[in-house]
Amino acid sequence: MTQTSQQQVVLEARGMSKQFGDHRVLEDINLAVKGSEVVCLIGPSGSGKSTLLRCLAFLEAYDDGDVFVEGELLGYDRGANGRRLRSRPARLREVRRDMGMVFQQFNLWPHMSVIDNVMEALVRVRGMKRDEARRLALEVLDKVGLPEKADVWPSRLSGGQQQRVAIARSLAMSPAIMLFDEPTSALDPELVGEVLQVMKQLAEEGMTMVIVTHEMGFAAQAADRVIFLDQGHILEQGVPKQLFRAPRTERLAQFLQNYLQRNEIFRDDGKEGYR
Repeated sequence: MTQTSQQQVVLEARGMSKQFGDHRVLEDINLAVKGSEVVCLIGPSGSGKSTLLRCLAFLEAYDDGDVFVEGELLGYDRGANGRRLRSRPARLREVRRDMGMVFQQFNLWPHMSVIDNVMEALVRVRGMKRDEARRLALEVLDKVGLPEKADVWPSRLSGGQQQRVAIARSLAMSPAIMLFDEPTSALDPELVGEVLQVMKQLAEEGMTMVIVTHEMGFAAQAADRVIFLDQGHILEQGVPKQLFRAPRTERLAQFLQNYLQRNEIFRDDGKEGYR
């Protein structure tokens, strides 16, 4: 992992915009994430949260503005005349080398055991010998609470266990920053907590994370900063206590009210957290 101070900006978007056809999905996004910061992106469905996350990893090419990972321009290079040119795949991999991503779907290889899923990139991308890769894979499986599942097929795991393996697979690559795209949305309600607990542990250990989530209680408890998006714009951002308790915009107040009709953000004792 690249060593960064907590005050150093490790991921930044400057004036970033994205559109699909005539539809502007993101508009003039400015966002800077510092080392060890946990940022949660919230907002209604269709607000641009997942597209923003994918643009931050250049899984979607942004149209305007710039994205920087540890100070390096992501996805594009500057030509001699100042024109922006699409980066070659090798350059893109180099800039993204310290970034991990966990998706809604687990995307585990069904024909490989759990440990082989975690080892694969270590061997093929990092060039590790298999015994060294296996040792590291066992370490990260222990970190997510699944060391006893190393030789099990993914089909024999619960959804929550599969998502924890997906997290372990990203952690094995020693990322400086982790991006999570609604990692609990495909899980049964009783399995959500085990994944959130792993993510909370990572936050406590200082992992830099950007998380798209509908879990408001988790955001209230684990985030250093919450960002509210609506119709492709960042409308509000701030520490959870301020943003959830005293929204400045009517739109966020409405969004939270709709959520509170079904759920609780704050516990009975008034502290941030999920039940």
